[in-house]
Amino acid sequence: MTFEELEIPEEILEGIRAAGFTECTPVQALTLPDALRGKDIAAQAQTGTGKTAAFLIAVFSRMLKMNAPKRGPSPRVLIIAPTRELVSQINAEAKLLCGSAGFRIVPVFGGIDYQKQRDDLAGGVDVLVGTPGRLIDYLKQKVYSLRKTQFLVIDEADRLFDMGFIKDLRFLLRRMSPYDKRQSMLFSATLSYRVMELCYEHMNMPEKISVTPEKITVDEIEQEIYHVGKSEKLGLLIGILRREPDGRYLIFCNTKAAAARLELILNANDLGTAAITGDLPQNRRMKVLSRFKEGRLPILVATDVASRGLHIDGVTHVINYDLPQDPEDYVHRIGRTARAGARGRAICLACEQYVHSLPDVEEYIKQKIPVMPLTEEMIVTGYRRRSRPPRKSVAGPRGRDAGVQKHRSAIGQTRRSASAEKTHSTKGRKMFRKKGPGGSRMKTDKKK
Repeated sequence: MTFEELEIPEEILEGIRAAGFTECTPVQALTLPDALRGKDIAAQAQTGTGKTAAFLIAVFSRMLKMNAPKRGPSPRVLIIAPTRELVSQINAEAKLLCGSAGFRIVPVFGGIDYQKQRDDLAGGVDVLVGTPGRLIDYLKQKVYSLRKTQFLVIDEADRLFDMGFIKDLRFLLRRMSPYDKRQSMLFSATLSYRVMELCYEHMNMPEKISVTPEKITVDEIEQEIYHVGKSEKLGLLIGILRREPDGRYLIFCNTKAAAARLELILNANDLGTAAITGDLPQNRRMKVLSRFKEGRLPILVATDVASRGLHIDGVTHVINYDLPQDPEDYVHRIGRTARAGARGRAICLACEQYVHSLPDVEEYIKQKIPVMPLTEEMIVTGYRRRSRPPRKSVAGPRGRDAGVQKHRSAIGQTRRSASAEKTHSTKGRKMFRKKGPGGSRMKTDKKK
């Protein structure tokens, strides 16, 4: 199905052409006809299949066909997403797909200028995209209202539940226009019982759509696993990166400490790498992601903060340096490659620390991950453990010895000062020790 076959206004078709889209993906072909007629949608689809474009095209098309109210405190569209990265991605894609429609789109999320976002929102908005926490913050301050909102989109609903946002989500939904006065769409990787309960409670008889639910991972991903000792895992990773230097690699670790260590060692071995973790400031995180998306950074190391919602074209390899403990995390991690029909490779390095989760992963994806043979030639030895800045050529002790000597000198100086003060005080007392006639003190000469 092509987009021209659907009832999409020309302004939005301009944006679709600018994005380079020609034919509908399966999730778009199944959801757009009903969504364009105004029906509520609850859709399950694999990651990377074009869910974002599906709901944006539907919402923008209907906004143009409906009478546009005067821009005021209530946004016409509210889009709720679980992470900052996903909000940024939806915002960028929305500005592209809206074409010449001229909608005002404002993203709000934590980690960047609070007052600037507040002012942008207070100035009136057509499409509001945000994370639950920041949305609730501004709503409680009455910066905006949801009473006249015409469209609601909940993206990555299962992730919102996993991250503990269900109470925040219900807080927002209870303050919206009635469910029969708006169009609501929910997209999720899994339509679990609790997700569907939310649909039936806050949506108007949604059309339930599942796109290839029998396959958890896409066929275009070539999966493989190496069983390797923890002490040799880093050498194997460097060997993989050096054998295919033209690839674009996204490497996942289970902890922030592991990601930081990996970034340090890979850079020390001339493998350009940056890491993003949950505690990285938002501005720095966005700069790193921008460099990786633009191809200026060949290797990105990340924790599960990057496993969902990020659409990065051209990721050739996803490497699970640490095998994830949650099977769903495995699916979302490897879903960062083979996006929109492209092919990609997913490589797992299963060491003794994390291999116990492998049976759960294989049971969840309903397939065995092919085990690849491992030879000694594949493991690099003698790599640099870390990069050390050159030492300055200065006289005297260096490093720890200099610090120790400086510390000892300070202690010695303190002791000498205390001793001198004590001696001076003692001398003063000795000069007035004897008493003269009538009990008065008289000065004595120590020499006599």
